[in-house]
Amino acid sequence: MFSPWVAGIYGGLGTVAGVGLAWGGCAYAALSPGSQIFGRTLTAPRRPGELALTFDDGPNPAWTPRLLELLAEHDVRATFFLVGRFAEAEPELVRRIVAAGHLIGNHSWSHPNLALTAGRRVEEELRRTSAALEQIAGAPVKYFRPPYGARRPHVLRTAMRLGMVPVTWNAMTTDWKDPSADAIAGRLKGMIDGLERQGWAANIVLHDGSHRGLGANRGPSVHAARQMISRYKQTHRFVTVDAWG
Repeated sequence: MFSPWVAGIYGGLGTVAGVGLAWGGCAYAALSPGSQIFGRTLTAPRRPGELALTFDDGPNPAWTPRLLELLAEHDVRATFFLVGRFAEAEPELVRRIVAAGHLIGNHSWSHPNLALTAGRRVEEELRRTSAALEQIAGAPVKYFRPPYGARRPHVLRTAMRLGMVPVTWNAMTTDWKDPSADAIAGRLKGMIDGLERQGWAANIVLHDGSHRGLGANRGPSVHAARQMISRYKQTHRFVTVDAWG
């Protein structure tokens, strides 16, 4: 039998462990792209052979046009999750994305961590972005990707109340900071092939912009996209996320 002093130590450790487990569980629910704990998000269905190329943090006048040329060259449609303040600054580029047959989605106005953002600002970030995109594109915005994948129940409820489906992913690397297109493409190919063996489609994230500002160098990401298309075009079907729900 433990003495009261020893029991107190173990009780304290148990409390700390409990807090740690609770924090870990909240972090998983808020940040894991596959988590459905805080609410439903669209990731990818059990449809092996289907790939959704999605691009975050644009539009970017330095690289989005070159990406659009690549996609047109291969007749591939993609999904672009756009930052509202950049869309407002580059309306012609947004219209060019839409005119090419690509799907656009809401990626917030200024790219904050919405899991840690006050409720009123969450509403403003999403509503302002949708209003800007709808005014530019002339069509409702139906899909939303939270920056960093970070969400909590209020974020998901707000998106759905505004008529949007929250979208996460199941294949992503650190392409925004990796200088090697070969490395980016190689890691994504490993993920895609693994998902296919398990019977899943792949919802792939690459970045054509940077939330820090316009004009970021996204050459490695665009060149990695070229490799992905070349690798899978003959054997897989490229879709936009609206094909999944």
